Amino acid sequence: MLYIILFFVLHWFASVFFQTTFLHRYASHKMFTTGKFREKILHFMTWLSQGSSYLVPRAYAVMHRMHHDFSDTEKDPHSPHFFRDVFTMMVNTKNIYTGFVSGKLTAASKYCHDLPVWEKFESFAGSYITRFAWGGFYVAFYLFVIIKCNLSFLWLLLLPIHFLMGPIHGAIVNWCGHKYGYSNYDNKDKSKNTEPLGILLMGELFQNNHHKFPTSPNFAKKWFEFDPTYLILRVMNFFGIISLVK
Repeated sequence: MLYIILFFVLHWFASVFFQTTFLHRYASHKMFTTGKFREKILHFMTWLSQGSSYLVPRAYAVMHRMHHDFSDTEKDPHSPHFFRDVFTMMVNTKNIYTGFVSGKLTAASKYCHDLPVWEKFESFAGSYITRFAWGGFYVAFYLFVIIKCNLSFLWLLLLPIHFLMGPIHGAIVNWCGHKYGYSNYDNKDKSKNTEPLGILLMGELFQNNHHKFPTSPNFAKKWFEFDPTYLILRVMNFFGIISLVK
């Protein structure tokens, strides 16, 4: 049982960290700079942590920039206030995201500048073959541990979370972060700080703070708020891996 719990926790927090660090704070907002080689390493680690739910950074960034411009309006790609439940919201998000990945949808040029693009790797990482291979790995790991340790097959119910880890994190942030919690600032939208659950998303649920200061790498603003990802970014900045933008 311990092996499954450790694997689940590792997958959860690794996926959250690289999603908030590379896809959100770097690709979407350029809160820090880094060299092209290190950018590719972060891109690779994002794929490694997200696995079957890998999200193409350039498409994520374009959609997220639109989210900020149209926050909680009908043009917002994923405002919870225009959908009856989180599932229909995420289906709409998926359709827009897929459109940007395939090129069937285009966005205004102001949303498409300075994007991390690695076409060959995106094609490999986002292919159905690669995604199914990741899924097979998750299933094989669970079955091996369950059989080896004589555990209940009910543990297999965790597998859908592994399969859809990235979108699940996005669903929680966009649904809860714009419906539940408190507000430090009047942003003319419905963004909220959803604490104390935010620690499970490594700072991502300080949505009200983030929408007020969209280029600040520290999502925590009050003395009682804590953004663990920012602390890690400070360490990476100290060792010269990245350079935080003032």
